[in-house]
Amino acid sequence: MSNSITIALSIIVAFIAYSVVMYFYQRKLIKTLTEEEFRAGYRKAQLIDIREPDEYKAGHILGARNIPLSQLRMRYKEIREDQPVYLYCQNGMRTGRAAQLLKRKGYRNLHQLKGGFKLWSGKIKKKD
Repeated sequence: MSNSITIALSIIVAFIAYSVVMYFYQRKLIKTLTEEEFRAGYRKAQLIDIREPDEYKAGHILGARNIPLSQLRMRYKEIREDQPVYLYCQNGMRTGRAAQLLKRKGYRNLHQLKGGFKLWSGKIKKKD
């Protein structure tokens, strides 16, 4: 019995360690901006909403293009490498994974909205 508890605890510790390492790694890849900083720069950048289409249609930041994280591996070439990329999702959890993928593809100037769309207080657009 104690052997299986040791194995289970080892798995849990390994998972937590992996999660912590990935969190800090992703933070190095992408610059987190406050809403004020995000507003100041996103009009001169490529604004990408990485949420799923139904989330995007329910409301998105004015001027954002929808390239869902689930499609990013196939559609990343729609994003220019020579311009800043401003990413956001619902709460900021998916942007780290998007940044990892884009970094591997050569993108360097990556930014994310702190807290994601749910904390955005600016103009939004809804699709009917």
